[in-house]
Amino acid sequence: MNQIHRRGFLTATATAGAAAYLGTSLRADDTTAGGTSPPAPPRVKLGKTGIETTRLAMGTGVHGGSRQSDQAHMGFEKLVGLFRHAYDRGVRFFDLADLYGTHIYFREAFNFAMDKKLKREDFTILTKLWWRYDGDEKKPVDPYRKNVALSTLERFRHELFHRDLKNQYIDIVLLHCMTIENWDKYLEPYMEALTEAKEKKLIRAVGVSCHDRGALEQAAKCPWVDVVLARINLQGGPKVMMDGTTEEIVETIGRIKKAGKTVIGMKIFGEGRLAERKEDCIKFAQGLGLLDAMTIGFHEPKQIDEVLSLLEKYPAAKVETP
Repeated sequence: MNQIHRRGFLTATATAGAAAYLGTSLRADDTTAGGTSPPAPPRVKLGKTGIETTRLAMGTGVHGGSRQSDQAHMGFEKLVGLFRHAYDRGVRFFDLADLYGTHIYFREAFNFAMDKKLKREDFTILTKLWWRYDGDEKKPVDPYRKNVALSTLERFRHELFHRDLKNQYIDIVLLHCMTIENWDKYLEPYMEALTEAKEKKLIRAVGVSCHDRGALEQAAKCPWVDVVLARINLQGGPKVMMDGTTEEIVETIGRIKKAGKTVIGMKIFGEGRLAERKEDCIKFAQGLGLLDAMTIGFHEPKQIDEVLSLLEKYPAAKVETP
């Protein structure tokens, strides 16, 4: 009993401390080094999903894996502060994943310590389901996997939201890291679980993140897919985290768009490998006319400000929705 009381006391104390901390010292600075705040990112509609959010998403999975990432390694104060800075700058789209271990950081940043006027619809949550932990990777079609997926989604909701769970939803849930062309034949139980959750309005849109050109090709063909997270940048090739040449991936993404699906670009800076060319990278991504939004992982507030300024400098080409 004493252990229980002690645990409860420590939790309450830590939570109260987090509230006080977040309410003061993690507010974004009013100005950048240039003397003015960068503009908020433009708001966009994500294809046919019915979701409206910001064109820029804050990514949390740089070098992500084994439920950790560069962002998770920042620790509570720095990562929650980065979330708050992004929000204060107008970013309303947040890219998470079970594999990154960033759910609880997001929860602390947005569902406990922020202003009471904040509403669930004020921000967009994308997360990803890492199915490879659920058993033999060569046998993902086992029917029991549907129940595993449903329980995993419920765990996500507990990790992401503090209270009033029955009224909480996740905007987008993706099957994480597709690396084979016929992934939809292997992952039917997971797709069924996500469809069921969508029908119950626990999630709003479903799809895949792809790390293979064949997987991207299949995403274009699969009617189940609402949203595709695709690796795209101006250089292309595996050295900058791409699944083909830039021309090949642009062509594939074009067919995904023609199929009526939402495309969110990732690896815009090649996971940092193209950081010295960030202005050219943003100009390229903005000019494609194929990306509904893009996600970029940040390490410091000034990086967010710089990208927001570049988004203003290079307005996005119109994205056609079939």
